[in-house]
Amino acid sequence: MRALTTLLLLVVLATPLGGQEDGLKVFISVDMEGITGVVNWEEASRVGKDYDYFRRLMSLEANAAVEGALAAGATEVTVRDAHGSARNILPDLLHPKAKLIRDWSGGPHGMMDGIDDSYDAVIFIGYHARAGTPNALLEHTSSGNVLDFAINGISLPEAGFNALIAAVYGVPVAFIAGDSAICAQARDLFGEVETVAVKTGIGAAAFNVHPDVAQDQIRTGVQHALSDISRFRPYRLDAPYTLRLRMKNETSVYNGAFFPGARRTGDWEITYVSNDFMQIMYAFEVINR
Repeated sequence: MRALTTLLLLVVLATPLGGQEDGLKVFISVDMEGITGVVNWEEASRVGKDYDYFRRLMSLEANAAVEGALAAGATEVTVRDAHGSARNILPDLLHPKAKLIRDWSGGPHGMMDGIDDSYDAVIFIGYHARAGTPNALLEHTSSGNVLDFAINGISLPEAGFNALIAAVYGVPVAFIAGDSAICAQARDLFGEVETVAVKTGIGAAAFNVHPDVAQDQIRTGVQHALSDISRFRPYRLDAPYTLRLRMKNETSVYNGAFFPGARRTGDWEITYVSNDFMQIMYAFEVINR
């Protein structure tokens, strides 16, 4: 009996945290507008005088998520730089065990480039609310040319359609950090998800937590979220998927109506339907160029 007990204990100790027998694999998508302290478009732009400072904070918040994942037992962590040029995160500020995806592939996965069904959980860092959200920081959807991106009548932030991309591969979103507005939108959409709000909007201004506090909360939050990923479910909507895309100018809508299967359905509005969600994202990629 003692030998059997010892054997069972060794098996338990050898099992990685998170319950993954072959190791916990985590995908982290990182934007910049939701990083603590970022309150102006200049700060998130490569031509802004304070951009280098805030890209460093973006890198450190990304690394806090990596450290939290590793503390939870992750054996593989991928960080996808998902802001602007996709060349913002400073590689030397990431943990050596993390892999970094830089630049855009040109494909429909966009901010989720690199995701596949081998991952166990998705983390969003530095994310922001959808276009038009009150008391949100630098709220927009994709390029900023989009007034509304809705699937089956549900208006989505970038976190929403990126979660749907992850769901194509059966991967749930476990954690999101950004301003309080996107944290609330994520909870409304996903239900079970852990969140850390690093700032709270007051119109176009914001209360911001100290960068060290933001990183500590992200590190701890990610570790806690990944300690039991069985409670999270992929965010799915029923097919067929009806994309209703409202744009900011006539040229975009006029050109978008030429995409095969797309049609103009209102003022500055394009509608496109597909049973394949990645085809929806491909249409969005082409129309939104």
